[in-house]
Amino acid sequence: MEMTIEERLIAQGIEIIAPPPALANYVPTVIVNGMLYISGQIPMEAGKVKYEGILGGGVEIEDGQAAARLCAINVLMQAKAAVQDLEQLARCIRLGGFIASTDDFKDHALVMNGASDFMVEVMGERGKHCRAAVGCSSLPFNSSVEVEALFQLAQ
Repeated sequence: MEMTIEERLIAQGIEIIAPPPALANYVPTVIVNGMLYISGQIPMEAGKVKYEGILGGGVEIEDGQAAARLCAINVLMQAKAAVQDLEQLARCIRLGGFIASTDDFKDHALVMNGASDFMVEVMGERGKHCRAAVGCSSLPFNSSVEVEALFQLAQ
């Protein structure tokens, strides 16, 4: 029998807890026509941004990947709050990644692999998705990475 998403998370030592509230005038999730949209998540842990700074300007690729992974964990926290059972996620359709980086930084895709690889690890085939990895000059709260997501829900 295949492991559930939550069982895979537990096997990795990850506990899905209540997500942090929205930090401005928006909602963290919206469900429309069987699709779950999740607002951009930054690498917050215990109420603080864990990975700050700019890729190519002092933040290493490995830290960027860890930030993207933490963003993906926060995406799943928001998903669980929205649907209560992660098995309701039929498929990860898309991840959008924003990487705070210098003008000459070229490894946005490598950074975003932290989120993409994690999603496939915990969702299996259902976690394979299309994506964007976009460089930008800064992100809220000096975050190094932000990840948004789109999931198809089970019928």
